[in-house]
Amino acid sequence: MEKIENKISFDIRGCAFKIHNALGPGLLESVYDAALSYELIQLGYNVKNQIGIPMLYENIRMDVGFRLDILVNDLVIIEIKSVEKMTDLYFKQLLTYLKLSNRKLGLLINFNSVLLEDKESIFRIANNL
Repeated sequence: MEKIENKISFDIRGCAFKIHNALGPGLLESVYDAALSYELIQLGYNVKNQIGIPMLYENIRMDVGFRLDILVNDLVIIEIKSVEKMTDLYFKQLLTYLKLSNRKLGLLINFNSVLLEDKESIFRIANNL
């Protein structure tokens, strides 16, 4: 993985901590999405929201309704959750987005945690590393 993806990941986590300290847990995902996008733009990143991801099968493009939450500098995908419990489905969702978009790194962040901590609320998922 390129150093730039690691730098972006570091900055994303810093912004997530800042937002969680300011807003706390339990709000809707859209609130954290907007705040995180804002913070990343303030750091100079190119941020895209709610990007559709098609599936290619036998050279045929199929729109299957996938939409990732945030794409940073066209490199790192962020999926935001605000749920009581993380399930395997959320990890599969992000891995699907990474594979279909041919990106290497994604972060899955659950803002509905008393403490926003790595390994508990922030998960790095890599594709083909």
